[in-house]
Amino acid sequence: MEHLTRIKVQQEDFNLADEYAALGNQADCGAIVSFIGSVRELAGDSLLSMTLEHYPGMTEKSLLQITEQARQRWPLGNITIIHRIGTLSVNEQIVLVLVSSAHREAAFRACEFIMDFLKTRAPFWKKEQTTAAGYWVEAKDSDNQAAQRWSSPES
Repeated sequence: MEHLTRIKVQQEDFNLADEYAALGNQADCGAIVSFIGSVRELAGDSLLSMTLEHYPGMTEKSLLQITEQARQRWPLGNITIIHRIGTLSVNEQIVLVLVSSAHREAAFRACEFIMDFLKTRAPFWKKEQTTAAGYWVEAKDSDNQAAQRWSSPES
């Protein structure tokens, strides 16, 4: 059975139920794992908005490469990644990852793997606007450490 990968980079919001239905029923997949990331309030200054930018074409290619790496590690069914761009407010959805597999462990691990590498390897840039100032968000050591853990053979 052929399994599909859907990747969208868009300004529009997404609906989990619609995307779950679009993932499709696959007779060989008994598990679907989802992750939704949203804009959250910062410690300290109040966050007014977050603006996300990307490198068109390159971003989608990078996300596709990440899903291909996940498929090499685990037996996966269909995969959906939606990442929003533009200016978003607190509590708005940023990213959706849906992963299906025959077994839950593969689906959970692949979803986590995809998010770890999406945060560190996909060309997205974030600018946060707070009540005090606007600034570009630097890469976090914790995100790099999360991605690094997948380099061991036991991961």
